[in-house]
Amino acid sequence: MIRYLRGEELAAFPKLRDTMFRDRAAQFRDRLGWDVAVDGAGWERDAYDAPNPLYVIWEGVDGRHRGSMRFLPTTGDTMVNDHFIHLTDGVRIASPHIWECTRFCVAPGAPPRVSAALMLGGLDLGLFHGLSHAVGVFDARMVRVYRGLGWSPALLGSADGVSVGLWAFDPAHRAGLLRKAGVSGEVSAHWLRRAFGAPVALAG
Repeated sequence: MIRYLRGEELAAFPKLRDTMFRDRAAQFRDRLGWDVAVDGAGWERDAYDAPNPLYVIWEGVDGRHRGSMRFLPTTGDTMVNDHFIHLTDGVRIASPHIWECTRFCVAPGAPPRVSAALMLGGLDLGLFHGLSHAVGVFDARMVRVYRGLGWSPALLGSADGVSVGLWAFDPAHRAGLLRKAGVSGEVSAHWLRRAFGAPVALAG
């Protein structure tokens, strides 16, 4: 199931939190070879985990992390603007209608539908909050994964195996993601209500 959790809420889910940050180390340091910091507990965290971001997390039935991604408003500090602005031709992306999505991570051995479920969670999050787009920094090899899921970004720039892309929050993508994730629209809307406590009416 999907959990939408603020950074300050992670302490209430210690197994989910610990396995998320360890799975991030396994993906970004060990598998992709990124130059990321990993602490003595085996956690991969960076400066953008500090300002209380919103995490979209797929939680397994055992309470462990199976996949996740992190959202921050672009009106504050973001990875794109602080470190990858050369990939946007120097254009700073900052709007209350655009959030940054980074650290898309799938746990080792997670079933294929987890990627679709995360994309579904991200789409529902954007639609629920009335956002227009998400911007993200990602490994350039992920383009084919996003294409296969049916929700590809508009590429803003790429260099040295890293890309910046812009995803439009279009409800037309929802039906396909629900099908690939193996989730009903009612259940996905329930996960949003549980997190944000407001009525949700989403197509699909």
